[in-house]
Amino acid sequence: MLKERITFKSELPVNVLVADIEEYPIHFHDELEMVFVLKGHVKLRNGYYNYDLKQGDIFTLNDREIHSFSRIGNQENMVMLLQMDLTYFSRYYNNLKNNFFVTDMEDDDDESLDILRKFLAKIMMDILEKGFGYEQKVIESTHNLIASLQADFQYFVMEDGRFVNEAKKKGNKILAGRLNRITDYMYDNYYRKLTLKEIAEKEHLSIYYLSHVIKEATGLSFQDLLNFIRVEESEKLLLGTGKRIGAIAEETGFSAVRYYIKHFETWFHMHPAEYRKKFTGKVSGRESGARMRRATPAEIEEALKQQVKGLYRDYFFRNAIKPIIVDLDIDKEVSGTFGKVVMDELMEKNIMKPVSAPYIMMKNLKEEIITSGDNYLISAKKDEAGEINALSILTYNFSQDLGRELGMVSSKEELINSLSVYDSEGEILVRCAGMTGDFTISRYRISRQNCLMAIDSSGIHDKSHTAREILRGKLAAMPVVEFEEFHVADTISVRSTIKGFGAELILIDKKTAK
Repeated sequence: MLKERITFKSELPVNVLVADIEEYPIHFHDELEMVFVLKGHVKLRNGYYNYDLKQGDIFTLNDREIHSFSRIGNQENMVMLLQMDLTYFSRYYNNLKNNFFVTDMEDDDDESLDILRKFLAKIMMDILEKGFGYEQKVIESTHNLIASLQADFQYFVMEDGRFVNEAKKKGNKILAGRLNRITDYMYDNYYRKLTLKEIAEKEHLSIYYLSHVIKEATGLSFQDLLNFIRVEESEKLLLGTGKRIGAIAEETGFSAVRYYIKHFETWFHMHPAEYRKKFTGKVSGRESGARMRRATPAEIEEALKQQVKGLYRDYFFRNAIKPIIVDLDIDKEVSGTFGKVVMDELMEKNIMKPVSAPYIMMKNLKEEIITSGDNYLISAKKDEAGEINALSILTYNFSQDLGRELGMVSSKEELINSLSVYDSEGEILVRCAGMTGDFTISRYRISRQNCLMAIDSSGIHDKSHTAREILRGKLAAMPVVEFEEFHVADTISVRSTIKGFGAELILIDKKTAK
């Protein structure tokens, strides 16, 4: 079967395989896949083009792209394949399935590539360790990976029949988005009569300008690009079905078989029938699976240490069901006036004092609140020039119903009862554009159990209690405090998930040169 079915664990929308690949037959899938060569060389066939990937190279296979892997000579390799569940991550990023990423770059030392290497390495290390809450770490790192792809790798041109990253066009996000829409529309409609005029009207552009945009980006005319897409899509039918060449030509939009053969030979350098004969039987499936040796954890860790310096770890919780997504852009004006927040009203109640420590800490920073919601606050610290160089994020997990209920409780017992039965998960994902450089993230977290024990122990400080009881009360309120450092380009994504009533205070600080 040409299409590979990929299944994900219910708690982790990411799959990772690391192996010495001898042969991974031709296949395609609906997931976005990133290829990171940790050791040696591997041959990647993507459509009609062959790539010799070496140690340190990163290649992005967009969804539905036909590809295969094979060993080069007798040389061993170690390749990391990371697959993302686009259905899951599309909840957070509009049109993610329509994005087209190109990480093939001439400069292997480009800083943006190094950022991808670090996030891929972090994901792999967290999966290897499988510490408490490792799913949270993997998901958060994948968010940052996607943010980096969107920031630096949507800009491309076609050279010698292959797409390569075009770094100088990074500033033109509007053009990149337009090219994504145009090519996606062509992929969705290649099988019928499709004209440049139709797309120009859809994009509200002149035919002349649209033709120029396509030519500059791909090196092809609109009609040649359309025929390229038709030929590329025909490969699935050629290898995945027994349909006749004439039927395939008609189904992919060619008006005559001879035109299909002509354009197929232009890209694949052989007749469709010859191509089918050569590669039939080298398609991924139950009968002809991949030949590879999975790498051991020790081998993977050693290879990552050689590739990426300064690996770091954090840990946390599992994925939440209904995320709150907050998008900020520090290059734009982010200050403003906000109404009274539910969190303020709750945390200022005397009965909530045992669980208000994160809230009090944030208020004591005396920073400017730049945005807020019922159960989150985000403030910023500005330097003398007025630029934001630090953010503080505070979130408490409670529903509207629980918020109303907490607003009416008047005793310790009522408060404990309310919080004990609240078991829902909450998630907030903060994406802040305009944050570039090295950052330190500090996390201060109190769980539901922390809260319940702190409330239960409140008031235990007089002589009627033993030293052990007093110490237990102090320990109950102690949070989990964690730190991490990493480098980001353009956008930093920070994710917080909490099960049951609890809170987290996150400090994001830009590191200054010493």
